Order: sequence, then structure tokens, then C-alpha cells
Amino acid sequence: MELGMVGLGKMGANMTTRLLTAGHGVVVTDRNPEAVRVAADGGAVAAESLQELVLEISAPRAVWVMVPSGAPTESVVQELSELLDAGDLVVDGGNSNYKETMRRGKQLKDKDIHFVDVGTSGGVWGLKEGYSMMVGGEGEAVDRLRPVLESLAPAQDRGWGHVGPSGSGHFVKMIHNGIEYGMMQAYAEGFDILKKKEAFDLDIHQISEIWRHGSVIRSWLLDLTARALTDDQNLTGIKPWVADSGEGRWTVNEAIDLDVPAPVITLALMMRFTSREDDSYAAKLLAAMRNQFGGHAVKKHD
Repeated sequence: MELGMVGLGKMGANMTTRLLTAGHGVVVTDRNPEAVRVAADGGAVAAESLQELVLEISAPRAVWVMVPSGAPTESVVQELSELLDAGDLVVDGGNSNYKETMRRGKQLKDKDIHFVDVGTSGGVWGLKEGYSMMVGGEGEAVDRLRPVLESLAPAQDRGWGHVGPSGSGHFVKMIHNGIEYGMMQAYAEGFDILKKKEAFDLDIHQISEIWRHGSVIRSWLLDLTARALTDDQNLTGIKPWVADSGEGRWTVNEAIDLDVPAPVITLALMMRFTSREDDSYAAKLLAAMRNQFGGHAVKKHD
């Protein structure tokens, strides 16, 4: 399948590589010319602008937008709405607010342009492991995108699915990230307690490795935690400052709107705020985990 990829950051570039490896044709563009050059060296077709990208793709076109949520996504989708023709397809694979996704979907539908929202999880490991994708939109558009989704997923029949109408993919991804907040916080707090028990002189990395096999709390997140602890279990140099990307806040707001008690996710979000005010080992580990699975930057001590 032929696809346009707009945005070659940590995930967009790796997704492009995975698609090229699977035999798809990919036309790419990004504000960073070096990122475009690297993708072109790997077999992609380079485009200097959205207009050039659209011209390079045969109709009916499919363009995947992989840029930061908010204003960047809004700008790209609006520009594409003026460049594309009826029957073309736009995919938003970023972490957009599902309410904004529903609005964009309606705007594009009014121009007979299809719109699919794909909540995408996998971070910097997606190139090797495949991406988990929660897909929203009309069935016809999703079916058309199936060859790309099957190539990006861990397997053709695993790790992705059409979950509902426009906006539902990003909604499900939002809840996914809220759950992620709670899981990360539980691991971080548990390891913090272990570390504080100085009388036992516990090897934190050893314990993380023990728990990875046979334990009921084993998970990929624990695998990444163990990896983060391999070289320096004291996490020397990492500031206990943990960012939140916005989806945790959106999840908490949705829980309030729906009268659903969500104390674990809410408190996990609050603890990220607290991390910006103290010198917590748990916060350092949270920061290290985010770096491991998503390549998110950590703040370093001077």
C-alpha cells in the first residue's frame, strides 16, 4: 500500500521504517530536513512540503499524521483538508484529545474525506516489537487501511483492532495511558519502599529480575524497569521530575464527568505533580521508566 507519513519523530520515523520493511511505499515529510533525508536513505520518497507529499501519492490517497497533539495536529489536518480530494483518507496516529478528533472527523466528512484515529502505543520499541493500535472511524476507511495496520502491529491478527466510531480510538488510548500512570506509580512506590529498608541492604535490580519471571506482577513495564536499573540502581544523576503528557489529566476529567471513581489513576497523576517539588527515588524511577518505554527525556542534575 502507498501511504504518506507526516512527522518523523521517535515514532513516525520508526513506523516508516517498519512499513518500508514490510514492502509498503511511503512518502514522508517533516520540518526537519535531516529526518526526511534519513528516511529517504532507507527507501522512502522525500517531500519538502505537505503539498508535494499529496502530489506524490496516487489517488485515492492515505496520509498518516504523526505529529504532537494540539496545535501541530490541528495545523496539519486543516492544511490537508484543503489539499486532499474527496475519497482520500487522513489518519491521526498521535495522542489527540478524542473530542478534538470527533470535531476534525466531522469537518473532513463534510468534504467527503475519510478520517481514522489510531491510538498508538509502543514508543521507541515499536519498530522491533510492533505497535498496539486502537482504531476509530468508519468501517470502510479502516478496512482500506488494514494492510498498513497489519504491518505495524505485532502480528496481523494481534495488537490492533477497530474499536468504534470516530474518536473512539483516541478515547481508548487515553484510558490506556491513565492505566499506565497507575501501574508505573505502583511499581515506583514499591521499589521505593524496598530501597528505604536499609537494614536488609537489598539489591533493587536483583529483585526486579526475580519478579520478571513467574511473578503475578511481571509485565513488559517491569522488564523495562529492570533494564533502567541495570547500570545504576540508585539512578544517579536523574532528577525526580516526572512530566505528564496530558492524557492522564484527560482520563481523570473523563472519570469525573462519568461519575466513575478512579482514585489510583487520579493519585498517580497527583504524584507526578508532587515529583516536581521533592527528591523522591520513586519519582526518579518513574522518570527512568518513561525514558525506557517512550524515549522521553529525563532531567539531569547539574
